[in-house]
Amino acid sequence: MQVTLRTPKPRGTLPAFPSKSEAHRYLICAALANAPTHVVCAQSNDDIDATVSCLCALGAGITRTEQGFWVMPIDRVPDTADMDCSESGSTLRFLLPVICALGARARMTMHGRLPKRPLSPLYELLCEHGATISPKGSNPLEISGKLQGADFLIAANVSSQYISGLLFALPLLDLDTPATVRLVGQVESRPYLDMTIAALAAFGIAVEEHDGVLSIPAHSRYVAPSAPVVGGDWSGAAPWLCMGAVGKHALCVTGLDPASTQGDRAILSVLSRMGADVQVDEAAQTVTVSPAPLHGIDLDASQIPDLVPVIAATAALAQGTTRITGAGRLRIKESDRLATTTAVLRALGADVRETDDGLVIVGKPTLDGGTVQSFGDHRIAMTAAVASLGCQAPVTIEDAQAVAKSYPTFWEQLDLLCQTH
Repeated sequence: MQVTLRTPKPRGTLPAFPSKSEAHRYLICAALANAPTHVVCAQSNDDIDATVSCLCALGAGITRTEQGFWVMPIDRVPDTADMDCSESGSTLRFLLPVICALGARARMTMHGRLPKRPLSPLYELLCEHGATISPKGSNPLEISGKLQGADFLIAANVSSQYISGLLFALPLLDLDTPATVRLVGQVESRPYLDMTIAALAAFGIAVEEHDGVLSIPAHSRYVAPSAPVVGGDWSGAAPWLCMGAVGKHALCVTGLDPASTQGDRAILSVLSRMGADVQVDEAAQTVTVSPAPLHGIDLDASQIPDLVPVIAATAALAQGTTRITGAGRLRIKESDRLATTTAVLRALGADVRETDDGLVIVGKPTLDGGTVQSFGDHRIAMTAAVASLGCQAPVTIEDAQAVAKSYPTFWEQLDLLCQTH
């Protein structure tokens, strides 16, 4: 799919897309609960669909409703669960420990760059505790055996998804003593771990934390709440909020909770620091960003790596220099996002260079335009859309369908906003 943007001028109001990060977590908890749960999530995407598919393969019954998903919890695991993770790293890393805790035999098929993305040290930890997993890099990944033990030690600075996966799994072990995850080092992307802890709490699992040790009480059980609501996605809202900052008109996104556990709500502080006019209505859960003179900043992105591409596009149209650090993990995402963000913005005329763990962007009043690749990465496609607002010539995005991973209606929404008068 190819999309051409001719200096778009979006304006108006749009609803936030549901958070795929929250949806993954609620769906997994619901599939492990003691009773059916209606997870309120008005829209879905490829990653959410991958988690639904894998949970169904494990024995859950999940049906789409007008408002979300009706989840019948896993009653009996099939002899062999054939699971397709698509390109969803969250699906793979969250469910791998769950499979091991259930003692299930499963095959997890992966697509895109997912088979090449790292699984260590989670892989080794699961094998040390009773699981049998085919060699790293296998596709499909074959899993058997039963997770054993009550104390798990893992490096915290690689991926918070590994820790989240363990926390989902440990209540299934039905231990007479608390189950613990001992963290070594500083947690990478800490807000995502907080999101997991909040989702577990909503389903009756109380995670205690003290001196780098996460503890789940003995005999913890998943208890279905009434109808958990997936909040608006701050990651998905970020491109629109950046467009409000660099474009000609204000953009308002509704359904965004400023008190959300989602770390990417930090886009508000980033845009404010850059000089954008940011207005938040906490009661109405709306955010409006209006254009204003922007300037470069220094940014440690270690806790908000997914925001780096759109922030870079914004910085490319700001006065002065922006230095982004702490983003080395972006090299192992759906694409090497430091390299692909640089390639896309340079192709459009921006002044960008990579560093080992970040980017240096020297802003310009306008960019040129041109044809760019999405590199099969949803966030890179949306980054090109942000940059297009400041381009003098049209921007053509190849493989623009990549947005379906997180935001399948993105292009339709942009078209609607450009038609608003």
